[in-house]
Parts: sequence; C-alpha cells; structure tokens
Amino acid sequence: MDQILTHRIRERAYEIWAANGYRDGDAEQHWLAAEREILEVSVTATAAKRSVATKTGRSSVRATTKRAVRLVG
Repeated sequence: MDQILTHRIRERAYEIWAANGYRDGDAEQHWLAAEREILEVSVTATAAKRSVATKTGRSSVRATTKRAVRLVG
C-alpha cells in the first residue's frame, strides 16, 4: 500500500481509538474502519477526477485533486 495512504489510515485509526476512549483490544477494528473511510474517499476522488478530465480537460483535474486531498488529509 502507498506510504501516504498508510499514514492517513494510521492517523484516522488513532482518531477513532481516541474517540472511543483509548480502549485497548480494538486496534484491528479501528484500523479497518479507518481503512474503509480513507479508501472510500480515495476511490470517490479518483472517479471524480476521471469524470472531470473526460468532460472538461486537464485544468479541472488539478482542482478536483486538490479538493479530494483536502477531504482525505
């Protein structure tokens, strides 16, 4: 998996752990929930980027990518 993506998942899993009171024993569930959230946003951003590129050209792809990065990161 991409290092940046792994880092984002790790950060989100930590946020989930903190939101659940730092309870031990749920690390795998936190990781899977974070992975699901981050990958969902990533897939949505990729689909939007492809759609925009097809319809309007390259300049809009950059704007869409920047918006997706703000959502993920």
